[in-house]
Amino acid sequence: MKRINPRFVFITLLFLSSCYSFYLPGLAPVSFCEEEKKAEDCQSTIQLFVNRLDSVESVLPYEYDVFDFCKDDEEKRPSENLGQVLFGERIETSPYKFSFKKDVACQKVCTKSYDKSKKEDRPNLEFLKKGMQLNYQHHWIVDNMPVTWCYDVEDGQKYCNPGFPIGCLVDNDGRAKDACVINAEFNKKNTYYVFNHVDIVLTYHSGDDEGWPGARLVGATLEPRSINHKDENKPSCDGLPMEVPVEFNSNLKITYTYSVKFTQSDTIKWASRWDYILVSMPHTNIQWFSIMNSLVIVLFLSGMVAMIMLRTLHRDIAKYNQVDQEDAQEESGWKQVHGDVFRSPKKGMLLSVFLGQGTQIFIMTFITLFLACLGFLSPANRGALMTCAVVLWVLLGTPAGYVSARLYKTFGGEKWKTNVILTALLCPGIVFADFFLMNLILWVEGSSAAIPFGTLVAVLALWFGISVPLTFVGAYFGFKKPAIEQPVRTNQIPRQIPEQSFFTKPLPGIIMGGILPFGCIFIQLFFILNSIWSHQMYYMFGFLFLVFIILVITCSEATILLCYFHLCAEDYHWWWRSFLTSGFTAVYLFVYAVHYFFSKLQIVGLASTILYFGYTMIMVLIFFLFTGTIGFFACFWFVNKIYSVVKVD
Repeated sequence: MKRINPRFVFITLLFLSSCYSFYLPGLAPVSFCEEEKKAEDCQSTIQLFVNRLDSVESVLPYEYDVFDFCKDDEEKRPSENLGQVLFGERIETSPYKFSFKKDVACQKVCTKSYDKSKKEDRPNLEFLKKGMQLNYQHHWIVDNMPVTWCYDVEDGQKYCNPGFPIGCLVDNDGRAKDACVINAEFNKKNTYYVFNHVDIVLTYHSGDDEGWPGARLVGATLEPRSINHKDENKPSCDGLPMEVPVEFNSNLKITYTYSVKFTQSDTIKWASRWDYILVSMPHTNIQWFSIMNSLVIVLFLSGMVAMIMLRTLHRDIAKYNQVDQEDAQEESGWKQVHGDVFRSPKKGMLLSVFLGQGTQIFIMTFITLFLACLGFLSPANRGALMTCAVVLWVLLGTPAGYVSARLYKTFGGEKWKTNVILTALLCPGIVFADFFLMNLILWVEGSSAAIPFGTLVAVLALWFGISVPLTFVGAYFGFKKPAIEQPVRTNQIPRQIPEQSFFTKPLPGIIMGGILPFGCIFIQLFFILNSIWSHQMYYMFGFLFLVFIILVITCSEATILLCYFHLCAEDYHWWWRSFLTSGFTAVYLFVYAVHYFFSKLQIVGLASTILYFGYTMIMVLIFFLFTGTIGFFACFWFVNKIYSVVKVD
């Protein structure tokens, strides 16, 4: 056997772990120049875009306009892709516009007045205060870059948050949110402080030395402040904080202002302008610990499987193929069930449907993560990850139909119409029904994450217009193929299964089978849940792709190991057990999601709780099909392999 070079393994790991540093190929840079030097290939005006506002205490995001902030007179929405719409991103223009290299100090944007005698003003102010109470965050964008709020954290490190709070609340007991803690002036109890002023710093890299005109933005940071402007027409940015009392007893005016400053950088290049955001995010060392932890599990399982395959099985098969087979049969139990091991499983229709859908999800996940690792689905390309996954799922209906039909025919099934219809509709229908119910809740709550009716129709059109026909095409070719030939014949009369010990019974084996695969992914799962529910930017797709490969290997080896033990105990019901053994990892995922909800999140409200668990159930179902399919095909290959080398009269 050829020895693997350790240097090659190290270089491969290094490449995968550093995939996040690639910038999106094909993303065209925008050049900016001063007004008096304006040319055709550069712009002088920098437009600031605003995205939806979200919170770690609520699953419900809201559009920018809902909070009664300053609006753009010529409001325009850039075209959004499918992934952005499904994720609830709602990007629009803002009244914040800057002239390149022109510093501005304390520029007024607008003034919002709240008159206690007007009925329409009270709900607007109450909603703004609710946003401050739940710590809702702005998300601003300049030149496709997030405008970040950078501040010092523990151990002298700097953290750059791609959002900043709209304000904060100091309650009646003097307790304050994080945004209020950083400012000692926020000390009045039972008071809201709104961040109505921002100091923006835009960093640019000049193209004079590199042969292209103008300059390119390589950084955008801000510092939110609360200022009570005494004179709204001549605002001064040196004053006391802007207080909003809990009780709306008097008229109130909030003047929004900004300052902008341009700085030049000779060290930061345009291609690496996201690095200061990504590098400031912690946990890279934890990622390496996760990889090493997973590799240890894989090496342990690989050693066990190798010992079984190369020593135990080799010895058993050699003895069994001798002339005197009666003595050999008594020594090992797995050979005695050769006449029943390929007996068709109960509920073979459902199993084949699950395997068809699992194959579709597996291929989709592999291609999506591979493209993300290469940089095509980086955070710079908003919504690309979700768009890629949905489009791939739609186009991969053919392998789903083929696998389902071929296995169903192997199981001896004859209701091919029912099989193909269930393959095309069952699991996607469950996901869509759950998604539709969650969307109804979002629509009732007025959240920006509610999918428009037109997009729902488009998703249904993709499903029924492309995915379902492709599934029928795959099923047609699957049923035309002959059934998979088994290496041994199946007896007419089923063999009686002897009494099983506790560890070889179905349920304990299935429960134990999901522990090791989950142990490989739980650290990576923490970062994924953080990116979804705590709105942190996920970028380390190299680590994720490596963990994906490790998960596939672990599911396969754990299932093969338990399958061998059950066959040795003369229990030949391995079809469903192989699927459920690795598929049970999804149950551990759900348990971890429940733990994450109660220990890490601060979500409040019935609607947000229902949405969290509703979306979690979709994740669990998809992961169940994905891991179950891996375990089944690994076990299917293993069983075929060992019984194909056994001589049976």
